[in-house]
Amino acid sequence: MTMMLDALLAAGQRLAEALRAENEALAALDLPRAAGLATAKAQATDAFAAAYAAATKTGAKAEGPARQDAAVLTTRLQELGEENRRLLQRAIAIQSQVIETIAGAALPRAAAPGYGAAGRPLAARQAPALAVAARA
Repeated sequence: MTMMLDALLAAGQRLAEALRAENEALAALDLPRAAGLATAKAQATDAFAAAYAAATKTGAKAEGPARQDAAVLTTRLQELGEENRRLLQRAIAIQSQVIETIAGAALPRAAAPGYGAAGRPLAARQAPALAVAARA
């Protein structure tokens, strides 16, 4: 059972490092770097989930020093996860503003249609729908 706990703690450390790296990039608004780290974060998340499931299935329980290590890691993962969620929400909001600005600049006539042939008002053009998807 110790091997299961060791694997779980190692997977948790890997996930914590992936979250820390992505949070660092997001905090600096280095969105290309953050996007490049998304695969590593997803892999670390999957590995942690698998290690947790295996440890749970075998009934492995942390005792002694491993219990303290697990508690510290749990707190760290919670804090990093909360920060990651907040930073991702901020990045998505900023990207949405950029997209709206670009769309507004690309369709300047949408706001003021003006006049066409024979002095008739032009029909107002509507900006195309935009969508933003993200995986946290």
